[in-house]
Amino acid sequence: MTDALTRPVTAEAARPRSAREAARPARSHLAASRRSTIIVTAVLVVVALYFLVPVYWVVVAATKTTEDLFATSGFWFGSTFNLFENLRLVFTYDDGAFVRWFLNSLLYSGIGGVLATYFAAAGGYALAKYDFRGRELVFGFVLGGVLVPATATALPLFLLFSQMGLTNTYWSVLIPSLVSPFGLFLCRIYAQASIDSSMLESGRIDGASELRIFHSIALRTMMPALVTVFLFQLVGIWNNYFLPLVMLADDQLYPITLGINNWRAQVDRLPEFYQLTTGGVLVSIIPLAIAMIVLQRFWRGGLTDGAVKG
Repeated sequence: MTDALTRPVTAEAARPRSAREAARPARSHLAASRRSTIIVTAVLVVVALYFLVPVYWVVVAATKTTEDLFATSGFWFGSTFNLFENLRLVFTYDDGAFVRWFLNSLLYSGIGGVLATYFAAAGGYALAKYDFRGRELVFGFVLGGVLVPATATALPLFLLFSQMGLTNTYWSVLIPSLVSPFGLFLCRIYAQASIDSSMLESGRIDGASELRIFHSIALRTMMPALVTVFLFQLVGIWNNYFLPLVMLADDQLYPITLGINNWRAQVDRLPEFYQLTTGGVLVSIIPLAIAMIVLQRFWRGGLTDGAVKG
């Protein structure tokens, strides 16, 4: 009689304990997930500040006079808002030399970025989808090219181009910009993973040439990788300093990096060049910001446009 009365009570008492024990891992998992989210968010905030604080400093410095640059805090505006006057000086100094440097940088980075991306896509697609003797050896050379810094090849290129009579010309900066080992590596990996061989076979059965298959199918499927390669190449060429320094002697051919550095080198003699330098730096980052904002739409869209539908 005692056992019959106590057994239901014991089971009923044990039920809440089991529920609590089952809920405890869920609460622990939720707390761990919350901590991970906080840590990841904090890391991203620190990284964002690392990249945005210098940009903020440039924007603030470009609004100041030379006196305010040294008399006020670097992270707040001065007593005089001098942005438009600084920009006027930037674009009119020395008969508009900055405009020429800006257009040169657009030429180098625009043409170089587009052609380097196209060549990287063609090479990566061929290495991924064509089976030929020595393919892995070629890919190994490409990986070796990724490891070689551009500064290590600048002087040999100068000696080679000087023998060909190409130094101090647009070609001396454009031709090296057409090669992107990292871009070819990325395109090969992406083409291998995203381009379905059955799509290529369908195109061949329909009578399409290999070039048409590459342009109609492969390039569209590889769009996210192509945008990535183009952005890397665009930023790399735009910020390139050492190669133009070695190759160019005529300041009419200078990119924006060399031109601004020439202004910065004169600040000890003429302090007003501080205003020219800060204003020029502000203008120089605008095309890169525009390219990032515009191209990220194609980047996101390409992730779904290049998908193979089942």
